[in-house]
Amino acid sequence: MIRLGVNIDHVATVRQARMIDEPDPVWAVVLAELGGADQITIHLREDRRHIQDRDLVNVLEAAQVPVNLELAVTPEMVEIAADKRPHAVCMVPEKREEVTTEGGLDVIGNFDAVKAAAERLSDEGILVSLFVDPEVDQIEASLRAGAKAVELHTGAYAEKFGTKDANVELQRLITAAERAHEAGLQVHAGHGLNVRNLPPIVELPYLEELNIGHALIGRAIFIGLKAAVEEYKGIIARGGVTR
Repeated sequence: MIRLGVNIDHVATVRQARMIDEPDPVWAVVLAELGGADQITIHLREDRRHIQDRDLVNVLEAAQVPVNLELAVTPEMVEIAADKRPHAVCMVPEKREEVTTEGGLDVIGNFDAVKAAAERLSDEGILVSLFVDPEVDQIEASLRAGAKAVELHTGAYAEKFGTKDANVELQRLITAAERAHEAGLQVHAGHGLNVRNLPPIVELPYLEELNIGHALIGRAIFIGLKAAVEEYKGIIARGGVTR
């Protein structure tokens, strides 16, 4: 069964809009787990726009499932992760002016920094994943850099969903998943996924993990977080067969 990582960043986004104490992301951890979440994902950004350092500490303490920490490839963030030791770290590109992550990490262009960060985190027993576009050369660079997994950026597919170009993007993801598996990397996926565009992604070959945040938290506003997680888990269960 494909694992579902629930990204709870936007619970913190709501809190930070008022700069007060609630809603606390830790509350979301409990409800997500009750709904069947296999993992909790949070992104500690350099600008601390949503998740704060204290949230990382509290989530690690409260979570009964593995925690996946997304972060930029910077000395500060790598040392935070090495100190706190989440189950997994997913390195992502990060720009201060972006609303959300806009594309995959350029592993080739930042190879030395990525490799050094991967080695540092691996030495602490942390599973290292790289968030990359579905491009074979980036996947091969991820392997050389020491990653154990790649999270395929599904944003282009999500943007094209419902158009004739969606199948082109889906095929890119299929090819990338197959190459990653051949290289011995775990295959993860995420970004821009919702209840409408998720079913074809669940059928990606060798897919082991999905990380979903914005749409799931948005859905939770109307039906509750536990029910929203259960809904996504149901989609995975109905269509998720790892080939």
